[in-house]
Amino acid sequence: MIDHSTIGRILDAANISDVVSEFVTLKKRGVNQLGLCPFHNEKTPSFTVSPAKGIFKCFGCGKGGNSVNFIMELEQLSYPDALRWLAKKYHIEFEEKEETQEEKLLKDERESMMIVSAFAQKYFSRYLLKENEGRTVGLSYIRERGIRDDMITKFELGFCPDGKDLFTQAAQREGYKMEFLEKTGLTIKRDDWVRDRFGGRVIFPVHNVAGRVIAFGGRTLTNDKKVAKYLNSPESEIYHKGKTLYGIYQAKRDITRLDKCYLVEGYTDVLAFHQAGIENVVASSGTSLTIEQIRLIHRFSPNITIVYDGDEAGIKASLRGIDMVLEEGINVKVLPLPSGEDPDSFARSMSASQLTQYIKEKETDFIKFKTQLLMETVENDPVSKARLINEIVRSISVIPDTITRTVYIRECSRLMDVQEAVLYSEIRKIQNKQSEDHTRKELQELQVKVSKPVVPGTEKNVANPFETEEREIIRILLKYFHQEAFEFEDEETHQLNKYSVGYYVLNELHGDGLISVNHKVRSILLAMEENLGNKEFDPIRFFTQHPDNEMSQYASNLLSEKYTESKRWSKSGAFIETESEKLYEIVPMLIKEYKLKNVKIMQDKLGQQINEASKNNDEERTRELQTQYQKLNEVINALSKLHGFRAIT
Repeated sequence: MIDHSTIGRILDAANISDVVSEFVTLKKRGVNQLGLCPFHNEKTPSFTVSPAKGIFKCFGCGKGGNSVNFIMELEQLSYPDALRWLAKKYHIEFEEKEETQEEKLLKDERESMMIVSAFAQKYFSRYLLKENEGRTVGLSYIRERGIRDDMITKFELGFCPDGKDLFTQAAQREGYKMEFLEKTGLTIKRDDWVRDRFGGRVIFPVHNVAGRVIAFGGRTLTNDKKVAKYLNSPESEIYHKGKTLYGIYQAKRDITRLDKCYLVEGYTDVLAFHQAGIENVVASSGTSLTIEQIRLIHRFSPNITIVYDGDEAGIKASLRGIDMVLEEGINVKVLPLPSGEDPDSFARSMSASQLTQYIKEKETDFIKFKTQLLMETVENDPVSKARLINEIVRSISVIPDTITRTVYIRECSRLMDVQEAVLYSEIRKIQNKQSEDHTRKELQELQVKVSKPVVPGTEKNVANPFETEEREIIRILLKYFHQEAFEFEDEETHQLNKYSVGYYVLNELHGDGLISVNHKVRSILLAMEENLGNKEFDPIRFFTQHPDNEMSQYASNLLSEKYTESKRWSKSGAFIETESEKLYEIVPMLIKEYKLKNVKIMQDKLGQQINEASKNNDEERTRELQTQYQKLNEVINALSKLHGFRAIT
């Protein structure tokens, strides 16, 4: 336990700006400082630090407090452990009274796993440097790879003894429980069989942003191709591979100071760059780059340079990562390496000054990188060139900042000799498609929150607010199910594919999870979905001659409603005699009306819930419902702008 006088010393020493800047890049704004909140995803800074008051506050997610609260929230630590973290940072020594057995048992599972991981790191590091096997096998390999002793210390490299369960036995002798050895993945246990996960491997500890060990990577020294070269800790309560970057703890200060981050692939790539004097570098650790990893970098800098292997796999990894980075509003560059080189071997092949000079000369923006890379396969083929342009335009379209997007469009126009107006037109098409996909997703999510599920067999006494729209949808499907009225450009091949009315309608309804309360409508749509690819399926004959009398009567009535058809579409010029020629206009408009009515009814329900929450003085619930209501407004606006597929000409 920590005594009160020590707590006072810690609180006095803990400068809020100093503590927060370990994790967030802060910029001065008047008397305060501003940055991107580390507790929720945001692109416009709303996280404010007040040095004078010693507090932080995020006006986006609402979190706030002092230095201790910040560390508790960010690192998921208890109050005493957050104080210990701050004491270590400010070199404040103190003695704690011994914990009672009861207090030890109260330590949460996460902290227990952290403690086991810390022990494992110290054990592996000591074994590498002090034990005969560690020095002759592990240390020899590390030095053969050209890794210096200062890098071994800086990254706390180690070696796990090559035996069945030597590490596990040592941990248990020190009092560490098998439960947490298993949960961290350090030990594998099957009934009465136990072994060390990393036996005989060189160990690369993985640290979180605060510098605590949360996982390990192990490199085998055997040439057996059946054995995985690298083995990583499994996902656990303290380690999520897709949210972690190797080297982030050692790199964060330089990333902030230099306002740039180099992104490589593996452990040794990071070490090689550090040895060359370039310390603002992190690795995605062999995993495909994730949004969470990009956002972690963005907390320290909005500038990323991707440095992957010079082989085909490395180039593809670079291309995959570019669009994800751009979408987060980050400036991305690429550093191409010579064919056959990786960041590790390349960095070790030259001096620090040579590597710095190479980066300065070869680092390029993503448009030039993609253009130079893909132009090699284009030659004089206009179709291939069109695909290349489309590929680059797709990348530009995800950039959220309008000015940045405009600059890249101008650059693309110059490099590819294409008019800017054409590029803008293509970007609008892509963004409309993205907007449509986003609207569909929003609608699905809000339907789940607001709507009650339809229970088959209970809907007969339920009024159907969509009866008019659904009757018209079914009538159109009965008459024109197989008629091809739409065309759609494949995103990968750019080929135009023709689609039937049945495919379009069912895809739209299914995509948004729209389910009727009318059991006849549900049955008809299900039967049509089952026969979507069956050219012999005749929906009129199938349903008018259906053995269920109620179903056949429903279909027959719809097909005989001639005057309803004329009245419904006369305003748009789609008279009954030209209906089949106007399907590319009629059907999307009908589906849009159906969706809009769904959203407006959802809004009505939300309005009632907001009134109820206000009456009960439930402010938090009221705010949550108002946010959902606003999202529905956005969906309505987006739906109002949507157009259908192009007509087949």
